[in-house]
Amino acid sequence: MNSSIERQLAALKREIKARQGGKDVLAKLDVTQHIAPVYLPLHADIEANRHTVYNLPGGRGSCKSSFVSLEIVNGIMADPTGHSNAIVFRLYGNTLRESVFSQIAWAIDTLGVGHLWKSRIAPMQWVYTPTGAQIVFRGLDDASKLKSIKPTRGTFRFIWLEEFSELPGPNTLRNVMQSVQRGGDTFTVFRSFNPPISKNNWANVYIQEPDERATTLLTDYTMIPPEWLGDAFLYEAERLKAINPTAYQHEYMGIPTGTGGEVFPALEIREITDAEITQIEYIYQGLDFGFAQDPACFLRVGYDRRREVIYLIDEIYRKGMSNRQIADAIKGKGYDRAEMAWTGRGYERELVPVICDSAEPKSVSDLRDLGLLAWSCHKEPNCVQYRVKWLQHRTIVIDPKRTPNAYRELVNYSYEADKDGNFSSLLPDRDNHSIDALAYALDRVIYRRENPA
Repeated sequence: MNSSIERQLAALKREIKARQGGKDVLAKLDVTQHIAPVYLPLHADIEANRHTVYNLPGGRGSCKSSFVSLEIVNGIMADPTGHSNAIVFRLYGNTLRESVFSQIAWAIDTLGVGHLWKSRIAPMQWVYTPTGAQIVFRGLDDASKLKSIKPTRGTFRFIWLEEFSELPGPNTLRNVMQSVQRGGDTFTVFRSFNPPISKNNWANVYIQEPDERATTLLTDYTMIPPEWLGDAFLYEAERLKAINPTAYQHEYMGIPTGTGGEVFPALEIREITDAEITQIEYIYQGLDFGFAQDPACFLRVGYDRRREVIYLIDEIYRKGMSNRQIADAIKGKGYDRAEMAWTGRGYERELVPVICDSAEPKSVSDLRDLGLLAWSCHKEPNCVQYRVKWLQHRTIVIDPKRTPNAYRELVNYSYEADKDGNFSSLLPDRDNHSIDALAYALDRVIYRRENPA
């Protein structure tokens, strides 16, 4: 019999069996032969439902996206009920078609089951025809549309967050998961990404937080069979290793190496407990004004003078706030009341002033009229650079849950770079509202002679 006809008959038999219940569709398929050996323990883990979340940081050529796409296609086809669907996310919808949509197409083709799947572009999805199960794709640049999203039937059993670190932060992640983890008890969540260069990037920190539901596997191209990558890929990797070892470590080995341009190298990202705050002797408060384009930013911080450690305790961060609204928000948190503080003579009750940007004396006066102890900060030539230099020599402890905007700004604040990527000593005047508020809060400490930068 003609080999072409044999293949067509075999495909027809598989499709008939699929339509009869799907139990034998994968009888002759072995997904493990297409999975890199480094991922086989995770494959077994997924099949045994040992974890819900699979964190997959990795460098270039680590095949993490290939692994996830194979697992999703395999998992959907293994469910004859059609109740197991998948949803795939990237931050921007216009990146879906050339990345994850094509990656799923690759997995379907690799498994040799293309005759059992149909694709659509509007809305973007793959449909497993024997059961009607779906793989849908969504961008998170319009997260409001997620509230109404659901599969035709069943649940989103598989959830893939590709380029996980593109997400703005934990709040966005939480909103996404609340929208799609509905109606079922069993979910498999994949978070795949190339770790950002900053060790303190929220995604790098987030996957290190204890979570008994999650497991993490860091991979790189050296763990992948060389023949899967090709000589050209291996040559470029080794070439970069020889000429720029730091870039090689980050790009190919998936190791956060720091940018070399990070302004605040001594950030400590962790939880700050209520009990820890009660032990802080010195409390300070700072305010950077804003309105239309820039947010107003109020920071409440603690400072351990003996160990030179700064704690970011709380923040107010919002656009469009009038001076009255700012005052009401601060007073609403009780930060205008006298409290116990160390004065040098012992613990005494005193008001904690709000140190503000001296460029707006009228606004400072408004806050005083509204019942706050508000002062203008000290300013002199090069004071911005001096204050940043002073902060750089202290450890700054940030709890992303308490001060998410300050966390984002301080972690990502880097020196200006030229067109060749070389960092200068210039400080960018953007996305630094929390940094200014922090400097204003500690104004009285920074300019004491016994506390030089």
